[in-house]
Amino acid sequence: MTYSVLVVCTGNICRSPAAQHLLDRALDDSVAVSSAGTRGLPGWPVDERMAAHLRDDGVELGPFRSRPLTGEMMAGADLVLTVTAAHRASALALHPSAVRHTVTLGELSRLAAELPGGSVQGATDAERLAALVPAALALRPRFLGQDGDDDIRDPYGRPDDEYWRSYAWLRRQVGRLVTSLHGGAGAVGTPRPR
Repeated sequence: MTYSVLVVCTGNICRSPAAQHLLDRALDDSVAVSSAGTRGLPGWPVDERMAAHLRDDGVELGPFRSRPLTGEMMAGADLVLTVTAAHRASALALHPSAVRHTVTLGELSRLAAELPGGSVQGATDAERLAALVPAALALRPRFLGQDGDDDIRDPYGRPDDEYWRSYAWLRRQVGRLVTSLHGGAGAVGTPRPR
């Protein structure tokens, strides 16, 4: 069983490709991770300042080109992770029936961290994700009305420290999600500023 994860931001050159590469490095081969942008810039590479953070972290970028999000991509994904609530709304406008498996990365990682240890079972990351996502999302009612600060600002065109903050946030969310998925093991760690 292959579990498909699609990460969504705006241009698909900063936040979503960074999250895609971090998730791809952290998860086993049973999970296929890709990304797209609500206003994707077809054919563009990862923004160089974001790519530098990934390379400094030992992440191999390989061939990557930005692409615009489509309803077909949404339909083909088992899990759609967006970097903001606004991206979630835009993505769902393309494919409303994906509502049960479209969530911000920040919210999913925050809710997953609330799951009791040992509650996610499975032999592969695909099986564990298939168990973790509904279990984590079932916790949503406990946090209604609370500001989870689940969005990350777009660093594109901003000063270098904004790229650093964005990358560190993505790395933290991916690390928290992977830790929950693996029962406390396999954290991504904390990167150093450039």
